[in-house]
Amino acid sequence: MLTIVAPMKAADPTKMETAMRCPPKIGRHTLALAFAFSALMPAIDAAWAAEWPAKPVRILVGGPPGGTADIVARLYAHELQGPLGQTVVVDYKTGAGGTIAVQSLMSAPRDGYTFLLIQKGIAAEVPHAVKVSYDPFKDIVPIAQLTRQGLIFVGNPGLPAKNLSELVTYIKANPGKVDYANFGIGTRGQTIGVQFNRLAGLDTGTVSYKGSPQALQDVMGGQVPLMFDAPATSLPFIKSGKLKAFAVAFPKRMAALPNVPTFAELGYPDLNEVGWMGLWSTPGVPPAVIARMREATLKAMQSPKLRQKLEDLGMDAGSPATSEELAKDVRESHERQGKLLRSINFTPE
Repeated sequence: MLTIVAPMKAADPTKMETAMRCPPKIGRHTLALAFAFSALMPAIDAAWAAEWPAKPVRILVGGPPGGTADIVARLYAHELQGPLGQTVVVDYKTGAGGTIAVQSLMSAPRDGYTFLLIQKGIAAEVPHAVKVSYDPFKDIVPIAQLTRQGLIFVGNPGLPAKNLSELVTYIKANPGKVDYANFGIGTRGQTIGVQFNRLAGLDTGTVSYKGSPQALQDVMGGQVPLMFDAPATSLPFIKSGKLKAFAVAFPKRMAALPNVPTFAELGYPDLNEVGWMGLWSTPGVPPAVIARMREATLKAMQSPKLRQKLEDLGMDAGSPATSEELAKDVRESHERQGKLLRSINFTPE
């Protein structure tokens, strides 16, 4: 349908000047109605929240099938149905480093029936790596932290090194010949390798993939010998002997890998940043609904079965950090990531 907008007539300068000197008066009744409506808004929000959710809630997932976000989403959605008393639908919107999922969230109605489950890197890392059409600090808002995890430094079992010290010696003896894979260009999976190179005095290159599954296949196949990866995707292969774990980038050892030391224990205390998966929304959703969704999420995450499953996958259940605290952590990580990428003259795609 073609819409034609008629051109406006030129304004009479005399009338314009008069209007500017004598603006229209706002009646007392109009002001009173405006104030009354403003006073009613909290009650309207509360009434909305009381009826919510009246239909299934949709959780968008911004990671590939078989990846960490996929695994967490299925566990979380199952447990969330109890506190909500409603069906929870997991809807996969993969591709473009999670930005497709963000666009889907932003285009959804702001009625509290669509949320996004994705790693904090969607705001802290991805905007540095690619040109995005959203503002990571205005267009999306973290509601709750679902998991906390670090990265595991894994390698092909055929590498002639039993531990990190021997691996460093091996890499130094083969300068420029050892690369590591990463699960996305410009992500933490790449920049932690930059940090490790500088701290250990190494010269390794990096090979970027679109997600962990394909990268891990090449590490196990010997095409790329090393990788920093999330525990949920690496653990099954570590336990089956198809991958070797050298160290964990996390403040403490993982319960699922009690014999694998942290980088801090091995003399690299800077390699301990905590990554997390979170539930996100957009501004404009009624605050009372957001509060109820956060409350239901925190309750779901207390499930002993879910917490044990996360531990088995090398993750901790998320902390009860507030939305403001999570946003602060995202901004700080965003600044650190940007500094690292600028130091290697990284150019966004």
